[in-house]
Amino acid sequence: MLNVLLVEDNLRLQEALAAGFIATGRVSIAGTCTSGEDALSFCLGGNPVDAILMDVALAGDMNGIEAAVAIRREFPRMPVVFYSIQDDDDYYRAFRKSGILSHYAYVRKSNYLLPEMILPLLEDAAAGRSLIDPDIETRVHEVRHMDEQSPMALLEPNEQAVARMLAQGMTNEQIAARLGFQDKRTISRTNGQIYAAWGLAATATDEKTARARAAIIVHTGRLIQWDEDGTARVLDERGQWIEWEG
Repeated sequence: MLNVLLVEDNLRLQEALAAGFIATGRVSIAGTCTSGEDALSFCLGGNPVDAILMDVALAGDMNGIEAAVAIRREFPRMPVVFYSIQDDDDYYRAFRKSGILSHYAYVRKSNYLLPEMILPLLEDAAAGRSLIDPDIETRVHEVRHMDEQSPMALLEPNEQAVARMLAQGMTNEQIAARLGFQDKRTISRTNGQIYAAWGLAATATDEKTARARAAIIVHTGRLIQWDEDGTARVLDERGQWIEWEG
C-alpha cells in the first residue's frame, strides 16, 4: 500500500483524485494540501509519506517545484510526481534549475488525469525510476535554448540591474545613486563586466560604442555580435551567427 500525500488546490479535483486512488486498493491518502507551504509543514510534522502527487500551480507563494525542492532538503529523494495543465516558461525554468534528477515524474495533467494512470508513475517514482512526459521535455528544452540565448542570463543580478538602467539612458552617476553606491567607479567596473560578458569589450572601439551596443542588446533581448565593419549578427536556431536584419 502506497501512502500518498496529495497536493492540489482545486478542492473538487483533490476529492475526486483521493477517492479514485483509494478505489484502486493500492493507495492510502496520507493527507491533502492546497499549498506548497502546507505540504512542507505536513512532511516536517512527521507524517509518514511514501510519495507525493504535486500540482505545479498551487495556492500560496510556493509553486509545486519549489515545494518539492524544500521538502527534499529535509527528506532527500522523496518521490514526487508533478503534474500541471499550465504551459508557463517559468515553471519549466524552475524545474530545470531545481536539480531534481531521480525519484520523480513530470507530466501534463491532460495526459495523465485519471488516478489509475497516475498510480504507476507514483509507484515508479517510489522505486527510484523517473519520467518526463515528452510534451514537458520538449518545452523544457525550448526554454533552455531560449535562456541560453538570453543575454541577461550571462550576467549576475547586480549586472542585470545596471544593464537595464544603462539601457534607459542613465549616467553612471545616476545609476550609482539609484543603487546606493558612493563611488561611481563601481558602475564603470560593472559596465566593463557587462561588456566582457556580451563580447563587446573586444569589438567596440570605445566605451561610448560599447554602451550604445549594450543598450541595443537589452532592448532587443538578443545577444548580438558586431563585425569589424559594424555588421551586426545574431544566433539562429542552429547556433550559427547570421546577419541581423534589425
